[in-house]
Amino acid sequence: MSAETPAATGQFTRRRMQFRAWRGARPFWAGLFVALGGLPIAYFPYANLQIGHLTLAMATTAGAGSLIIGVLLVVLGVSLWFQKHVRVFAGVAAILLALVSIPVSNLGGFLIGFLLALTGGAMAVAWVPGQPPQAEPPVEGKGTGDAPEGVVPGTPVPDATVPDAMVPQPRDGVEEPNDLSGTSPANGANGRHSAG
Repeated sequence: MSAETPAATGQFTRRRMQFRAWRGARPFWAGLFVALGGLPIAYFPYANLQIGHLTLAMATTAGAGSLIIGVLLVVLGVSLWFQKHVRVFAGVAAILLALVSIPVSNLGGFLIGFLLALTGGAMAVAWVPGQPPQAEPPVEGKGTGDAPEGVVPGTPVPDATVPDAMVPQPRDGVEEPNDLSGTSPANGANGRHSAG
């Protein structure tokens, strides 16, 4: 089977669409940012950086705290992918851990891990599951010009935002004032409001 086989292309497209659907149903990017934010926080306190012939070791007494914060952020990021109902808890916990990492682990992994975890935590708290797409009714035909079927161009379209029960209707074909405030002279209130 070569790379140009149509079956391989169709399978790749199908897998990509499955991943896209899975990713869209959960706070994927928030989990990715939180998990990536935990890596520099856990790594830098144990790293030996080489600058020319100089070895820079950043191991501190808070190295265990950095490791715990980093591992917790990675676990929170993965839990956002697979347990989307804990998104608010995981987001708030990621924000708090990112803030705690500033004094504990070399300014939160030289601000890289701090910013990633803080952004991911905020995205997790803000994420809301979307509504499934609604099927639109099929359009069978068009009316005259650009108007939909059954509508004559030039006629006023009723306002769909106001329910019909709220639109004042004339009674018995006689147009009467429809003032129900109690302050109209037609109601006998002589312009005064009674609170009784």
